[in-house]
Amino acid sequence: MKITFLGTGTSQGVPVIACKCNTCQSNDPNDKRLRSSVLIENDGDVFVIDAGPDFRQQMLKYNVERLDAILLTHEHKDHTGGLDDVRAYNYLQKKPMPIYCEKRTANALKLEYHYVFAKERYPGIPEFDIRLIDDKSPFKIGNTTITPIRVMHHKLPVLGFRIKNFAYITDANYISEKELKKLDGVEVMVLNALRKEKHISHFTLNEAIEVIQKINPRQGILTHISHLMGKHNEVSKLLPANIIFSFDGLEINL
Repeated sequence: MKITFLGTGTSQGVPVIACKCNTCQSNDPNDKRLRSSVLIENDGDVFVIDAGPDFRQQMLKYNVERLDAILLTHEHKDHTGGLDDVRAYNYLQKKPMPIYCEKRTANALKLEYHYVFAKERYPGIPEFDIRLIDDKSPFKIGNTTITPIRVMHHKLPVLGFRIKNFAYITDANYISEKELKKLDGVEVMVLNALRKEKHISHFTLNEAIEVIQKINPRQGILTHISHLMGKHNEVSKLLPANIIFSFDGLEINL
């Protein structure tokens, strides 16, 4: 299994528009973060988790010529804003794009992309194949079994995903003990860490480190990072030996 980090930034990305902070003005490529998403390649299956506003740019940058499915963690715009661009795959693959999400997220898509679900469809619009999932049961994409993990993003229920010994959780600030048990034995744990200071709906740096240490994977990786975290190379020095900051283009092979 190969995991490619297509984007590792928060909702505004890094740099933030018109921001003059040291992180946004940095020339380090690791401080240039598109909105968070990962590409999974496993046993012949190719899919992404989340498709935010940078989806088109990410697909071009990493030369993703085939896409079997999209998994959505939740309905916020920085995770769904690029779905109109599945049109290219609809045309190439001659079928609607399978989109795995919860019912609440599907309902949000029907509002945001109302033209996709219209009875009278305009020529050339994208085609979605909505496949409902929940936090109760694993599901499959081709040969790949995926276990949903329920987490909370303040008061909003969000899904993380476990695939074999890899787990990916973003936009969370609470994971129950019951859901943590689903992560037993995970070797690589990806978790959001927005900034150092307290936030209403995201883990801080120290909170994310604490959760990863509790799960005790071989490797912890932090994602969904804002410009307020500071420069990648400077803040990396604060991390425990088995935890790293993700960066756009990071590849993990399991």
